[in-house]
Amino acid sequence: MIRQRLKTNECLGCEIIGTYAIETKDLTKRFVLDRGFLDVIRNSRKRNVLTTLSGVNLKVKEGEVLGLLGPNGAGKSTLIKILCTLILPTVGEAYVNGYNVVKEGQQARSSIGFITTDERSFYWRLSGRENLQFFATLHNMPQSQVKARVEELLDVVHLKNRADEPFLNYSAGMKQRMAIARGLLNDPKVLFMDEPTRSLDPGAAKSLRDFIKDHIVTERGKTVLISTHQLDEAEQLCDTIAILDEGRIKVQGSPEELKKGISESSTLGDVFSFYTGKSFEEENVSQVPFATPRQRKRGRGFGSMKRKGY
Repeated sequence: MIRQRLKTNECLGCEIIGTYAIETKDLTKRFVLDRGFLDVIRNSRKRNVLTTLSGVNLKVKEGEVLGLLGPNGAGKSTLIKILCTLILPTVGEAYVNGYNVVKEGQQARSSIGFITTDERSFYWRLSGRENLQFFATLHNMPQSQVKARVEELLDVVHLKNRADEPFLNYSAGMKQRMAIARGLLNDPKVLFMDEPTRSLDPGAAKSLRDFIKDHIVTERGKTVLISTHQLDEAEQLCDTIAILDEGRIKVQGSPEELKKGISESSTLGDVFSFYTGKSFEEENVSQVPFATPRQRKRGRGFGSMKRKGY
């Protein structure tokens, strides 16, 4: 059961403001761009600020699968990192399972799982089983429970017969399933998936989507937030879709509601174009909205532009 939150300026028994698995209020994230030494001297008062999220309001019910749909650079990964307590918001509030991700970060982290496609986050020379055992210890799981939990998850992701092979020998699909197993180690109530089928071939991607839908959502009843820029993935997996563009939520609703809101024959691509004024296909290959401008290389000692959150 999600912890219910009360307004801080009201007494117990007063109006409950939310019982959502995930909730954000006016969430904003800005980065200050570091500048080269000469630029600082010449323009000491100038401040380059990059806004990646602006006033994001999002609500996800318990047991719901929400798809965060948007082009590269829209702010999807930034939003997920805030909800996973990896970075702090500049303005606004975010709650996961009723926990404030800033003030109650430890409790929030203990109730979530983060599944990323970054293969470098695994130890390639270790076997799949050894990797899971290592990450289980990072969750402070008692050693008496580690073996049983790892074996259970290897069975869930259908990798038990390949568990003793080095991770580097796994196919892309197997690596993704191993990432899912790692994300489930602490039996989280909420799972965050950042483009889970990226770099997979169509067959492997469909297999992974079926696995997420059947085993993680239907059988285990997890709340899932998936970021993607693939229309078929969003439509197949998600109960609700939120379109994120230029750091703002443009619209949120079920795939059918969003399509019918335009016309009976509309597609998700049409919905995206209607609310953003952009072609979804073209936007994915064009310059991303929040890309840092390319800088000419400077001599040693002057540095290049970097992002620093505040």
